Amino acid sequence: MAAIPWTFAAVYEAHFAFVWRTVRRLGIADSAVDDVVQEVFLVVHRQLPHFRGDSSIRSWLFAIASRTARDSRRSLLRKPGHLGGRGRVGDDVGLVADGAPSPHEAVAAFEGARRLHAVLDAMTKERREVFILAELEQMTIADIAAAVNANPNTVYSRLRAARADFERSVARALANERWRTR
Repeated sequence: MAAIPWTFAAVYEAHFAFVWRTVRRLGIADSAVDDVVQEVFLVVHRQLPHFRGDSSIRSWLFAIASRTARDSRRSLLRKPGHLGGRGRVGDDVGLVADGAPSPHEAVAAFEGARRLHAVLDAMTKERREVFILAELEQMTIADIAAAVNANPNTVYSRLRAARADFERSVARALANERWRTR
């Protein structure tokens, strides 16, 4: 198949948000997300001329982001004094701008994101990847299979298991919430 005529600027512009969300959802600490995204786009810049279009550009980007996030986590764990985890509570909090949500809305959104990331972190790598791509990024099974290098039946199986994991985690969180409010 002939090379697809993507320009780096077009890929960056169209898919930066997807790559950022993907890296964040793959368990990279908030303080390192920008650095890992930059690494992803350095790889994209080097490899884009070799992209043949055998899969969708998003599948290709996910594969690069997944490998880069994995390598970043491994590198970080080798550093002395690293404790792992996502960082401190409040790392996601930025400055309040005009038109920004109220403090109550911001806290609720932050808490919801924190809970989602806790559920994702509890999943196996394979289930988390498939769940993110199917449920959060709305990719097709064929594109997910290409992104994670698995056959579609395996993707369906992982997605079913990930959804069950998600449902159990949500049910457990709701039960804990009810218990605490008694």
